[in-house]
Amino acid sequence: MQPARLYTPELFRTDKDPWRWCLAICAAFLALLWIRLHIPSKIYFDEVHYVKAARVLLSMERPQNPEHPLVGKELLAAGIALFGDNPRAWRIMPALFGTLGLFAFSRLMWAASQRRLATILGTVLLATNFTWFIQSRIAMLDIFMATFAMLAFWQIAAALRWQEQARWRLALAGLFLGLAMGSKWSVVGPAMVPGLAMLLLSLVHRRKGFLFSAKGPPIAGISLAEAAVWLGIVPLLVYFATFWPAFHYARNPVDPWGIVQYQGYMVQLQDSVTKKHNYMSTWWQWVLDIRAVWYLYEKVDGTQRGIVLIGNPVAMWGGLAGLGWCLWAGLRRGRKDALGLAVLYLVAIGMWVGNRKPVQFYYHYLLPGAFLMGCLALALDQFWRREDRWRWLGMGTLAAALAVFAWFLPIISAAELSGGRKSYETWMWLPSWR
Repeated sequence: MQPARLYTPELFRTDKDPWRWCLAICAAFLALLWIRLHIPSKIYFDEVHYVKAARVLLSMERPQNPEHPLVGKELLAAGIALFGDNPRAWRIMPALFGTLGLFAFSRLMWAASQRRLATILGTVLLATNFTWFIQSRIAMLDIFMATFAMLAFWQIAAALRWQEQARWRLALAGLFLGLAMGSKWSVVGPAMVPGLAMLLLSLVHRRKGFLFSAKGPPIAGISLAEAAVWLGIVPLLVYFATFWPAFHYARNPVDPWGIVQYQGYMVQLQDSVTKKHNYMSTWWQWVLDIRAVWYLYEKVDGTQRGIVLIGNPVAMWGGLAGLGWCLWAGLRRGRKDALGLAVLYLVAIGMWVGNRKPVQFYYHYLLPGAFLMGCLALALDQFWRREDRWRWLGMGTLAAALAVFAWFLPIISAAELSGGRKSYETWMWLPSWR
C-alpha cells in the first residue's frame, strides 16, 4: 500500500510532463503583462538609452549606445518597425520574450528534474518574483539576455536527459548562448558553465581519451572536442555575427577586421560610467533583497503611478533556503538537478562579486534570481513529498509568494495609486526600499 497515492492530487504526479500547465501559466503571465503595457506613455528609466538606440539603429545612421552588444537593441528596433514608434511597440518585444523565457525556464526545470510539481512551482515562482515581470514590461536589454540564456540551458538539460537528441540540441544551445551574449554580457559567467562541466565530467569518466572519446558520460556519442564546437566556437561565431549591422553604419562603422579590439572599446565605455546614482547597489544587497530601484514614481497619464524594482521577499528570501537545500541535496544526495541550478546561481552572482563595473543595479540580479527560483521550487517539491508536519511548507510558501505578488502588483505595474505622493508607503516594508 502506498498512502501518498491516496491523497496526492493527479496534478502533482511526477511521471507526466506538465507542459500544458506551463503554457497556461505563460499565457496568464502575458495577459497580465499586456495590461497597461503602454503606461507610462512616455519613456522612463533606462528606456531613454535603449529606445533611442533602437530608433537610430533603424536609420543605420551611426553607432548609438555602443557599450552594449546589438541583439537586444535590434529586437527593440524590430518592435518599432513592426508596430510603430509608440509606447506599446517599445515594450512588446520584451513582453513576448519575457513570456518565451518563462516557458523556456519551465522546460529547463522539467528536463533537469522530471518532477511535475517542481516544474509548475518554478514557473509560477519565476512569473511572480517581481523582477522577471518588471523587466518584461520595460524596453531594456536584460530580458532578452535572460530569455536566450533560458533557451540555451533548456537545450543543454534536454541534451543530457535525452542523449539521442544531444547533437542538435547542443547546436541550438550554442546559437542561443551566442544570442544571449549578443544581448548583454551579464550572461558570460553562466554561459561558461556547460562547457566547463563537460570538461570536468569527461576527465572523470573518459580519463586518457577525454578529448576525442565519445563513449559513456557525460553524453554518449558526443566527444569533448565536438562539445567544444557547439558550446564554445558556435556561441562566439554567433556573437560576432550579431555585429553585422554595425559594419554598415553611414557614419563611424565598426571595422569587421577590428571586431575583437572593438570589444575592448566597449569595456572602456562601460567602465567610464562612474557617476554615482541614487539607486546603485552591490551584489550582497541583491542577495538580501534590501535595495530597490525606483523606475517610476510621479504623476503621469492623469494620476500618481509607480514602478519599483525589488524582489518578491517571500520568493527571494525563501530562495536562499532553497539554495542551501540544493547544495546539500546535490553534494550529499547526488541530486544533479539541484546541484546544477545551485552552481548556475552561484556563478551568475559570483561574477558580480569581483566585477569592476563601477555602477551596478538590482536588475543585474535578473538571471541569478531566476536560477534561485529553480532552487526554491526543487526544495518545495521535496517538502511536498514528505509525510510529516513540514509538508505544508511546499504549498504554503507558494501561496505566500502569490499573495505578496498580488499585494505589490499596483506598485510594480504602473497602476493608479490613491493617496497622493505618499502612496508608496503602503509597500515599503524596509526603509532601504524607499
